[in-house]
Amino acid sequence: MLKKIYKLLLGIGPGIFAIGYTIGTGSVTSMIVAGSQHGMQLLWVLFLSCLFSWVLMEAYGRYALVTGETALFGFRKHLKFGKPIALLIIVGVTFGQWNSLMGILGISANAIFEVSALFMPALKNYEYVSVLLIAVVIISVMYSVLWIGKYSIFEKLLLIFVSLMGLSFLLSLFIILPDPKAMAKGMIPSIPEVEGGRMLVAAFVGTTMAAATFLSRPLFVKGKGWTKENLKEQQTDALWAATLIFVISAAIMAVAMGAFYEDGKVVTKVLDMVYALEPVAGRFAIAIFFMGTLAAGLSSIFPILMIAPLLVADYQAGKLDTSSKQFKIIAGIACIIGLTIPVLGANPIQAQILTQVFNVFVLPLVIIGIIILTNKKDLMGVHKAGWLLNLGMGAALFFACVISYNGVLAIAEKM
Repeated sequence: MLKKIYKLLLGIGPGIFAIGYTIGTGSVTSMIVAGSQHGMQLLWVLFLSCLFSWVLMEAYGRYALVTGETALFGFRKHLKFGKPIALLIIVGVTFGQWNSLMGILGISANAIFEVSALFMPALKNYEYVSVLLIAVVIISVMYSVLWIGKYSIFEKLLLIFVSLMGLSFLLSLFIILPDPKAMAKGMIPSIPEVEGGRMLVAAFVGTTMAAATFLSRPLFVKGKGWTKENLKEQQTDALWAATLIFVISAAIMAVAMGAFYEDGKVVTKVLDMVYALEPVAGRFAIAIFFMGTLAAGLSSIFPILMIAPLLVADYQAGKLDTSSKQFKIIAGIACIIGLTIPVLGANPIQAQILTQVFNVFVLPLVIIGIIILTNKKDLMGVHKAGWLLNLGMGAALFFACVISYNGVLAIAEKM
């Protein structure tokens, strides 16, 4: 059975990277905060984000297989003002992803520290040093794996992290068993009319409809060795990835609702969720949620370290570059920047919500670019976007513009 499950997950292919980019501790944090404070009220936002993510993964994957080109290389080559647009996207995505990396690394290091402190209380006296040391070890291990530079190793490692994450959060859902009626109500569109409500919505979309996921898809599709003959596999892969993102994210939100919302508790620390689960499942809950949170963090840190050097190589030559000196230098810079929050000793929960908001601002540009490219008959031929794909991309663009505007208002409220 385990062997069959492993083969099924391995068949997802490039979608593993999409799940890794999307469900990190940033996503986990956003889902926990939303579920604990507003129940399932924002489930509709998650559903639409995953629906449009599927559409955009399909569009970018189709473009890569039909033309043999990657995203930014195609933008630079075929779009008017393509060069400045591609450069703007690189800067915007890198800024958003590196900001996310700071919070993700901080949350992962704090999660390990808090679990360690349960068994070694004396560590509480050395919290700052311990968290910083753990963060350095995590980022060093991740960078050492990237140094190898092999796509197949990256894919299998992410498969392990994503599998652990999914099983942990789904098991947590069965422990809590939230009210199905409350979950169903979450599909009715509404925004929490409280301070920070707009920012939470923007963070939801920023972490679920991540521009990095779509821009990197052509690179990973090519890295998998797929060609035009694999269009069906690409479509299935995109659907599987979007479905799993929705199921796992909704499970996290539902667990938070069941553990916190009815009692009016607020999430302020990384393992607050564990303490809520402990009366139900004992120390077993600590192991379950700790494993899921840590796997989510590691599954995101890994691809985020790759994104900037991949986008630069995409712009330059349209190739998947994971072994050059340029790749290793830029990834190393990302490692150093990722240590910012552990070094400053900031609250990673608060930092993570704000950083996710920044991810939505480049998204409309990314969608416009692929709409233009997939509608060029001289590029796509018979595989040119039809009315259904255009309808999906148009709706995704409208949704992204609304959320980006919402994000501007959210940041203005904070200033």
